[in-house]
Amino acid sequence: MKTAAGGLILVVLATLLPAVAEAGFGFRGGPVGVVRSAMGRVLSIAGVRHARIAARHRYVRAAAMRPQDLRPATRPTVRMQATAMAALAGWQGGRSAQGWWQHADGFYGWAGPLFWPFAYGDLYDTVASGNAMSVWAYGYGDINAAIFSPYAVSELAAYEAGNPTSRRGRKFPSTQELCNADTGDFASLPPERIEQAIQLSEAQRAGLDELNAAWTSAGETIRAACPSDTPATALDRIRIMQRRLEAMVKALAAVQPPLQKFTSLLDDNQKARLNALATDQPKAAPARARRSRHGVATAAAQQLSPGAACQAAQQQQAELSLEQQAAQFEKVKWPIDEIAANLHFDATQRATLEVLQDTALRALELPPCPPESLKTMPARLSATKARLEALLQSVKDTSDALDDFYVGLSDEQKAGFEAMGPKRGV
Repeated sequence: MKTAAGGLILVVLATLLPAVAEAGFGFRGGPVGVVRSAMGRVLSIAGVRHARIAARHRYVRAAAMRPQDLRPATRPTVRMQATAMAALAGWQGGRSAQGWWQHADGFYGWAGPLFWPFAYGDLYDTVASGNAMSVWAYGYGDINAAIFSPYAVSELAAYEAGNPTSRRGRKFPSTQELCNADTGDFASLPPERIEQAIQLSEAQRAGLDELNAAWTSAGETIRAACPSDTPATALDRIRIMQRRLEAMVKALAAVQPPLQKFTSLLDDNQKARLNALATDQPKAAPARARRSRHGVATAAAQQLSPGAACQAAQQQQAELSLEQQAAQFEKVKWPIDEIAANLHFDATQRATLEVLQDTALRALELPPCPPESLKTMPARLSATKARLEALLQSVKDTSDALDDFYVGLSDEQKAGFEAMGPKRGV
């Protein structure tokens, strides 16, 4: 089931279900056969998410968010905490402990106007240490959050550098501060530790220096793609996604040759020690034991690693009946009829909205879990780059469909469509 259709961001769809039900917001149409099969894998993975909510509450303190809280982090869990704090600082006045666009592992794909906070840290940690879940969690849910942004215009404005305060004098982290916080200090497998563990020769040390310089340059490439303006429309947000993903793919492509060169300089014993360093890295803390709504022990309850938990949950969902899968699919459809009626769409406008939905839903076909067999840095980099390229293509396709949809709307209809997102979190 490792390559079954339905992206890991089905996990994010699971996080959408409570808010969707409250707001009367759903999903409609599209490649029903593909999506229905994919949706059969949601709820048990959502059990992993629910098992972690209690632990997240103790460090998601959005009301106390300060730029200094974006201190360099050396663990994915700490990075996740900072992401959650930044994402919720401007949402609903910082009053909520959890937002509907949250990933199953606690990360947020959007923190205000910024897509993929701490992108560099996530990429480095995935390639160097094998903690790949934060990367594989990105997908359809983040595209959905770009189309229907959870933030109101005033909430996004709070992340602008020139607007540093809000109610109660709270200091918001600006988008630029968020980008600057994503530095090489996030590396959980620093070059110094590699050199100490492997006992490098002079030539090998030079290769490691070249690799380290490439990673530093990669960070600059990713930071340069941070948005300079606050996005006002779904088109702006999709384009931000595209630029960020393009920069991330470019960054990994630049790291790939020096990484191949460095590992080629190592003998078999050194390669084994390098691979062992990654397996020794601390992974995310296991969640508390919980059971799914079907009464089956979740992967979190079994104390599995994040990757194994994803695989176990995917297998569990594959065992649901077609009726259960169809019921899950019904819960996450876009309310095409409601949108068309409220915004007074004609037949052409409705058709382009359906095409947009169908196009966005194709992101569900992304592999839901990171491969378990990637034991080396070069293999992990190649797999991560391929994952980003696939997500980038989904974003590009959605951008084209969104552009076709928007060009046929009046200004009043565009404003009404944009207003739908913030209402979902009410």
